[in-house]
Amino acid sequence: MHENEFSGVVDSIHNKDPRYQPEAYYFIREALDFAVRMHRKSTADQMRHVSAAELLEGIRVYVLQEYGPMALTVLTTWGLHNTEDIGNVVFNLVASGKLGKTEEDRQEDFAGGYDFTEAFMGPFTPRHPGEPTSPPAGRGTLVTAQLRAVARPTPPAEEVAGE
Repeated sequence: MHENEFSGVVDSIHNKDPRYQPEAYYFIREALDFAVRMHRKSTADQMRHVSAAELLEGIRVYVLQEYGPMALTVLTTWGLHNTEDIGNVVFNLVASGKLGKTEEDRQEDFAGGYDFTEAFMGPFTPRHPGEPTSPPAGRGTLVTAQLRAVARPTPPAEEVAGE
């Protein structure tokens, strides 16, 4: 898709639905490409499609990789406060014809995907010594745990005992 064409579509969408900044649409397009690669669904002959859950996970990983501790601030500046907002942006792009969907895809699939504060601030929140660094069961991934370990290395036991 030509950049000028996409830009015109984004301007048109933004005029009809000003809840989301134009940057949110460009971000979703980039994050979609990332999610497709992350889930290895891109081949020259195959239609590129990811589910809402796969897209949300790809967005979570991508935004942490690109913006680190500023991820939540960047997203909220663009009007993205929760996974439902991501679904709204995606389906605005679907309605414009710039993204496709399958018969099974529904906007409701984006509801309650994850808590933005937990997903984007949690990996950078300081932990007390001895507190688990991995996310609660069912939340996050190994990538989140690895980001936490990088952001807050655990001090050697000698340092903790010497305090």
